Amino acid sequence: MDIGILGAGRLGGTLAQLLVEAGHEVAIANRSGSDSLADLSEAFEPNLRAVTPERAVRFGEVVFLALPFRKRESLPAADFFDGKVVVDAMNPYTENFHVIDLGDQTSSEVVAAQLPDARVVKAFNTIYWETLRDFGHPELDESERIAIFHAGDDTEAKAVVADVIRDLGFGPVDTGDLTSGGALLEPGAALYNREISTAKAREKTQELFARR
Repeated sequence: MDIGILGAGRLGGTLAQLLVEAGHEVAIANRSGSDSLADLSEAFEPNLRAVTPERAVRFGEVVFLALPFRKRESLPAADFFDGKVVVDAMNPYTENFHVIDLGDQTSSEVVAAQLPDARVVKAFNTIYWETLRDFGHPELDESERIAIFHAGDDTEAKAVVADVIRDLGFGPVDTGDLTSGGALLEPGAALYNREISTAKAREKTQELFARR
């Protein structure tokens, strides 16, 4: 699969390497320009290329947003994302790591409003980048793998993201739509930064659903 990544920090860079190792083609971009990513692209060429943000979005069937949430206004124009499966891996933190008050909205609802014709799925924001780097185990039964949660309003888009999660050796756990399910994945929420097996994560999610 062709995948674009916007943001090349710890999460974006880790995702790029793991996705290439899993057999995907990746185009990655950051605000500093492609020259700043030369070492990364050279290490994984020809399956990883450093490009402009616009080219990364055009390239990807799936596009990961791995930049700081507070810098989301720097994203390419909304029409670049039309019809794309967009994985919102951002968290609503200020530069000093205070949670941004979004009122009644989840952060992914804000992103979906900014990119109205994208197929937004919240995922990869609750897992620490070192856990992502070190603990993917495709050889394990899915129930035994560490869980990665995802939420979204588009069932087909969520299925695509679930398959990517499986490719990286983790287990996908669906928490519902961007509103109620996305709220479970916000900083400080019930499923944020939970390093648990897929089986236990699905049990926990069912418990949370039952309380609604």
